[in-house]
Amino acid sequence: MQIEKYISDLLYRYDCVTIPDFGAFLCHIISANIDEKNNFYPPKKQLSFNAQIQQNDGLLATYISKSENISFESAVAKIATQADGIKRKLSKNEVVNLKFIGELSMSKEGLILFNPCYQKNYLTTAFGLSNFTGSVVDRAAEKTTILTNNTPSYGWIKIAGALILLFGLFNLVGSAYSTQVDKHNDLAQKEANRALDTRIQEATFVLDQPLPAVEFTVRKKTGDYFIVAGAFRVKSNSYKKLEQLHQSGYKNALRIGKNKTGLFQVAYGRYQTRKEAVNQLTEIRKKNNRSAWLLVKRGVE
Repeated sequence: MQIEKYISDLLYRYDCVTIPDFGAFLCHIISANIDEKNNFYPPKKQLSFNAQIQQNDGLLATYISKSENISFESAVAKIATQADGIKRKLSKNEVVNLKFIGELSMSKEGLILFNPCYQKNYLTTAFGLSNFTGSVVDRAAEKTTILTNNTPSYGWIKIAGALILLFGLFNLVGSAYSTQVDKHNDLAQKEANRALDTRIQEATFVLDQPLPAVEFTVRKKTGDYFIVAGAFRVKSNSYKKLEQLHQSGYKNALRIGKNKTGLFQVAYGRYQTRKEAVNQLTEIRKKNNRSAWLLVKRGVE
């Protein structure tokens, strides 16, 4: 079993994939950027490794269990075997290469070092975007070329001037047309509003009996970001965890149902924006639970 294949699959959908008793691979979204050499890099998920996150959340084992059609316990045992093999190689100062994830090595101080792989982008919203290098336009060189040219082509200069004038006229006409269209739309909207008001007034006088009041319930938009405290195979354990969170002061803690692997998930709370969720996740990891992780899940009531 090549454990890196399953980790790579999960990194597309989750921001944290843990190898129990070894460490976790984390994803951090990085915006698109251009370096000093005009190389463009699309937005992506930057991988990192945290050896302090070792608690088994069941995610990797459940995925392997379903992929290989084996029991959950067998998947856990296979993961442990793979983790032990990696540890032995690192203890011998060997470099462990996990395909499309990165390289693991051991420092002189006994710390695990991670060098991420840049060949694969796990950010699904950036699918199809690739790196490219733009060309730099040297304006000074262009100006020097024009000044040192002894036979300038005045014909091309005249054509360029005519094109600039023509484009200016097009813009002027387009702007005027746009203004007229806006005025027309405003007048049409006002006329429609007046007609609607007149019909409402007429209908008010014709009605003999008032219509019953209609009540509307406005549902407040809830967030799609959750900080997961744990996932449990036994449903009753999820209720126990929820009660512990409430007693610990997390009054907004909630159960968010089963995940795709059949585990019952419990969250510290739900948040409107990713920034708010990430800030809370940082605080929770510092003060309460280093194994907490961020989940984006839509459709939870």
